[in-house]
Amino acid sequence: MTNDIVALIDYYEKEKGIDRDKVVAALEYAFISAYRKMVPGADAIETLRAAVDTKKGETKIWASLAVVADEDYSDKFNEVPLSTASKKNASAEVGDIQEFNVTPKDFGRIAVQTAKQTMMQRLRQAEKEMIYEEFKDRAGDVVSGTVRRFERNDVMIDLGKFEGIMPNRERVQGEEYNIGDRIRAYVLAVENEGRGPEIILSRSHPNFVRRLFEAEVNEISDRTVEIRGVAREAGFRTKIAVWSNDPKVDPVGACVGLRGARVKNIVRELNNEKVDIIRWSEDPREFVKEALKPAEIRSITVDEPAKVVNVTVDEIDLSKAIGRKGQNARLTSRLMGWDVQVRKDESKEEQLKAKIGGAAHTLGEQLGLTDALAEKLTFAGGASAELVVDMPADYIAGALGITDDEAETILEKARALVASDV
Repeated sequence: MTNDIVALIDYYEKEKGIDRDKVVAALEYAFISAYRKMVPGADAIETLRAAVDTKKGETKIWASLAVVADEDYSDKFNEVPLSTASKKNASAEVGDIQEFNVTPKDFGRIAVQTAKQTMMQRLRQAEKEMIYEEFKDRAGDVVSGTVRRFERNDVMIDLGKFEGIMPNRERVQGEEYNIGDRIRAYVLAVENEGRGPEIILSRSHPNFVRRLFEAEVNEISDRTVEIRGVAREAGFRTKIAVWSNDPKVDPVGACVGLRGARVKNIVRELNNEKVDIIRWSEDPREFVKEALKPAEIRSITVDEPAKVVNVTVDEIDLSKAIGRKGQNARLTSRLMGWDVQVRKDESKEEQLKAKIGGAAHTLGEQLGLTDALAEKLTFAGGASAELVVDMPADYIAGALGITDDEAETILEKARALVASDV
C-alpha cells in the first residue's frame, strides 16, 4: 500500500467519519478489481481475496483453488493439481480448497492508480449510506449550514460532513443568498432514491416556523403551551394558533416574550415576515374573531356540517379582515380548516335606504308624486316640503326629468303644505 492510500484511509475515517473497516473493505474491493484488469485471464478466477495490512503497508491477493487429481487438471485459474497442493499441505486431498498467494510483483505501486477510482466510488457510496443512516430520523429538525454553491435555482448547503439541497420550490420568495452565507433550514425529507441519499431542506415550509417557536419559547418545549396550527405564505405572513394547558399561563404572551423579544428573534430569522400569534379556541366563533383581528366583526354565522364561517364587517374594516390580496382571510381559512367567507355588513346601509324610502313615500303622498319621483326629489335634497319650497323650478325639473310646468305644480303644492302647517 502506498502512502497515498494510507492518507486516503485516514481522510475518510477522520474527515468524513466513515468507519475504518468500511474504508479498508472498499480498498480491498478496489485492489481485486485492479488485479482482474492487470493480470491476463484473471477475470476467469472465481474467488479472489485481497488482504490489506494497514500497519506494514502491504497488499496481497489470494486465489481460492480447488484441488484436483493431476490427470484431471485443466483450469489453471480455478484448480490446482494434487501434486502441487501436497507440497503446501501434505494432507491435501482431491476436493479441498486451498488459497494461494497470486500477488504480482510491484502490485501495490502499479495497481494504486487503477484501484483509486474504484475505491473512491465505493467510498462515495459508503458516504451516501452514512448520510441516509444519520439523517433518516432527522426529518422535521432545523439545521444550520453554509451556502456552498448554486445549481440552477437550487441552493447547495454545507452541513459539515454532509451537503443538503434546498430546491427552488422550497426557497422563500424575495430571499437572496450568497456563497458563504450562514442560514438555518428545515429538514423536509431524506430521500434515498435515484442518485442516492439527498437531504432536502426548506425555508418556506410552515413547520420551519413551528420549530423556531419550539426552540425560542420554553413554555412550548416543556409543553405548557401547545401550537395547535400554523398557516403560512412564506415571505409575507404566518398565522400560528397557540393554547395553554395552564390557565395561569397566557399562551400569546409566552410566545411574544418580554417586550416582544421572543417573536422578534423569530421575525428576524424570517427576514421580517409578519407573524400573527392567535389564541386558539375550539369555538369557531371565538377563533375566527381572534384570527381576523384587528378587524371588528359585526356578525358571525357558523355552518358546522359544511365547515363554513360567514363573517360580516363594516366597510371600514373590510380591507383589514380580507387582507392584501385576500391573504388574511385565506390564512385564517387554512388555520381553522374551515371556509371563511368575509362580507361587508350592509344592514346599516339597508336601514338608511329604508328610512329614506319611507320619508320619500310620505313626501310623495303629500305632493301627489309617484314613489320613484319622490325618491328622486329626496335624493336631490328635497326630503321635506320645507326643503322643496327653497328649490328653483328648473332644478326640480332637471332632477326629476319633468317639464318646468310640472315642477311649478310641485312647488305650489309644497308652498301650500308649508303654509297649512304655519
